[in-house]
Amino acid sequence: MMESSVSTHGAEDSPVKCTELEDDFVPSKLGTKEYWDDAYKRELQTYKDIGDVGEIWFGEESMDRVIRWMEAQNIAENAAILDIGTGNGMFLVELAKHGFSNLTGIDYSIAAVELTINILEEEGLKNVQIKVEDFLNPSTELKGFDVCIDKGTFDAISLSPEDREEAKTRYLNSLRTVMQPDGFFIITSCNWTKEQLLQIFKPGFGLVRELPTPRFQFGGVTGNSVTALVFKR
Repeated sequence: MMESSVSTHGAEDSPVKCTELEDDFVPSKLGTKEYWDDAYKRELQTYKDIGDVGEIWFGEESMDRVIRWMEAQNIAENAAILDIGTGNGMFLVELAKHGFSNLTGIDYSIAAVELTINILEEEGLKNVQIKVEDFLNPSTELKGFDVCIDKGTFDAISLSPEDREEAKTRYLNSLRTVMQPDGFFIITSCNWTKEQLLQIFKPGFGLVRELPTPRFQFGGVTGNSVTALVFKR
């Protein structure tokens, strides 16, 4: 759905602004398809003009930590992997460079999909599947994945101005539908805490591992600005 914005950053930041709200987020245009369609149209034009692939959400380290865990777990190179909300597709590029060969990326923005296709062609990656899909209403062909990865998409869905609770429920249902039994779901979020994510994904998913993320200290309290969790279906 949404992974890039304007320019490539190495820091762990994102256009989906982190909040401190205990229960839910303030509705935002960042939760609308219109916002992301416009954003990716601009990014697509920028890529065509100057070759800038756009922002990597949460920085390159966010991709590296997921790939390191996958390699440590000996995830098969031919495992079926789904990038939920692929944006500019840079996570798919990194996965391919590390030898993973059965890759699919989805996004509900046609411009994002076109941008991803352009980048994959530039990288010479012809076997990656890219589809226009709304993950909250997936097609029947979207199924059988061993690993599903979300880096910021659930955050953006949570900002939807309308029916946010329904959207989160539909997301969870879609995740169960597209995954293989015992498959892994890896989520990176800047808006949800570990405890909140455990509660949200408790129906049908168990925590496997919390991946290490940068920590900060303020006023004597130490915490994480980004949460990265691995669940098993």
